[in-house]
Amino acid sequence: MTSIVSACRGDSQAHRIVPPTGFTARLTVFSAATMSFLTVFALTLSLASGRLGQRWGDELAQTATLRISAPGDQSVAQTKAALQVLDSTPGVASARALSAKEQRVLLAPWFGPDLPVDSLPIPQLIEIKETVDGFDAAGLRLRLQAEVPGAVLDDHTRWRAPLERAAERLKVLGWVSILLIGTTTAAIITLAANAALAANAQVIAVLRLIGAQDSYIARAFVRRFTLRALLGAGLGTTLGIFAVMVLPAAQEEGGFLTGLGFEGINWILPFLIPPLAALVAYTATGAAARKTLSELA
Repeated sequence: MTSIVSACRGDSQAHRIVPPTGFTARLTVFSAATMSFLTVFALTLSLASGRLGQRWGDELAQTATLRISAPGDQSVAQTKAALQVLDSTPGVASARALSAKEQRVLLAPWFGPDLPVDSLPIPQLIEIKETVDGFDAAGLRLRLQAEVPGAVLDDHTRWRAPLERAAERLKVLGWVSILLIGTTTAAIITLAANAALAANAQVIAVLRLIGAQDSYIARAFVRRFTLRALLGAGLGTTLGIFAVMVLPAAQEEGGFLTGLGFEGINWILPFLIPPLAALVAYTATGAAARKTLSELA
């Protein structure tokens, strides 16, 4: 990082051998701005996926649901028997039967708020909370099968694992996207630097005749392209942060489509994009300059 700052300060007169405007200047600034804008959203997606996976895991961990499907005249008796079984089961912290109002709220997203729960043969749900050690699901199923024939135990395992795995893969995909964006940025800046070096081949030859060292010439190109990348990345990151800030806030009804912004200390991350873009430009331009100058020797 110190070498980048030194290169940016550099000799303010040396950069005059690099065209201050033109195709390479616009290409570098535009590509850095565009890639930084995309990086902000890839970073947002990755962080949101991590939070989503953690939330899903926290909501489903150490909880289970017991569903009792029985005729109306037997449902109350089986619910009472199921609660007695659960109360005597090691690893069960608490168990309670959901009220008709709570079951109506659960079904509202699919059937609307006016669903007549009392007049429909809807199974009775019992919410189970586990202790830290948890309970023996296989043993509990056997007891329920014998004492409460209409009870079906769901320990959420089949739901939690796929959801957490999907969220983790989305998180990895976000970081892979950031890596690809950085690689593409380096490739574009390298091409722009090569084009600028080739366009100034005669100027480079004259500088060599008057005693300029290749390191001096290379630093001039590195300084120009590093500053261009820093400027473009700063613009793109600013626009990206503004776009993220106007996204909808987190809402339970919106699920994954809301709450995609940065939270807490994660707000530091987008501000690291411009210096990282400058680092990419510094490295790519330095390599391109050394290669091209050796070829022009």
